[in-house]
Amino acid sequence: MASTDDRKWSGGAAAVSAPPGLTPAPGGLPSTGTAPGANRGAGFTQRLGETERKDAWWLVPGLQALGLLFLIGYANWAALLGADHYHYVGNGRHYLSPFYSPYIRPSWLPGWFSPAILILWIPLGFRTTCYYYRKAYYRSFFLDPIACAGGEARSKGYCGEVKFPFVLQNLHRYFMYASLIPLFFLWADVVQAFQINGTLAVAGGSLAILASTATLTGYTFSCHSLRHLVGGKLDCFSCTRATRVRHGAWSWLTRLNEHHMGWAWVSLFAVCFADLYVRLCSMGMIQDPMFATFGRLFDIPVKVFP
Repeated sequence: MASTDDRKWSGGAAAVSAPPGLTPAPGGLPSTGTAPGANRGAGFTQRLGETERKDAWWLVPGLQALGLLFLIGYANWAALLGADHYHYVGNGRHYLSPFYSPYIRPSWLPGWFSPAILILWIPLGFRTTCYYYRKAYYRSFFLDPIACAGGEARSKGYCGEVKFPFVLQNLHRYFMYASLIPLFFLWADVVQAFQINGTLAVAGGSLAILASTATLTGYTFSCHSLRHLVGGKLDCFSCTRATRVRHGAWSWLTRLNEHHMGWAWVSLFAVCFADLYVRLCSMGMIQDPMFATFGRLFDIPVKVFP
């Protein structure tokens, strides 16, 4: 591997040599991005929050901060303190909160320890290292940068996520692999949620759990890393049958990936709503409405002979 002194500065579209007299970043860190102080724009020298923008540039990071605080706060409460009402069994229904699926409760687990923690480290790591969520919470909480063309909290130049704990962001692809496993259990929960009183039926809880699992699937399959895994490192998409199949899958994932931000927010809201719905049913605070039942579709008619 080339030494730090031999690395190139990247200007986005092409790589150029480091400006004369500019020393690499201290501590042997890779110097990526535009060189600090060179062609950085006015935002580089402005104080935090200073900008020439006239629009409500603060609105999006502010709303993102409120949304993350509320939804992540609820998810943590449900996982750590809400183990008493994680499922609802009654009136022929069996609903399991998506925060507790798959439900794992070994005999050696202390009574005070929530079983949700045994599984939630996977989606937590997946979302924390997600490329979109990094942008959201870097701007909303670290103010680095707070918005485009705005003064940053610190202006020493971006050198990549090479220090602890940010170097752990590079584990994103491995969290993505792990996050595919719970989806099988979540879809099994969907099937169970549509089985009411021993027959196929649609109720409020059925739709809530379906919406949660469907949007979580959309968020997972719209992941940048999954898209690269399917279609990356290929020089030709049409050379063989296998590459053509990969191109078709890559194209489908690309359409999902174009709305990755939407999937991220909708899935986070849907999973919290499904957990809340199950809890309210379990606590007896709401009655789960029945919308339709299809038991007669599966009845086998008995032919009576004369």
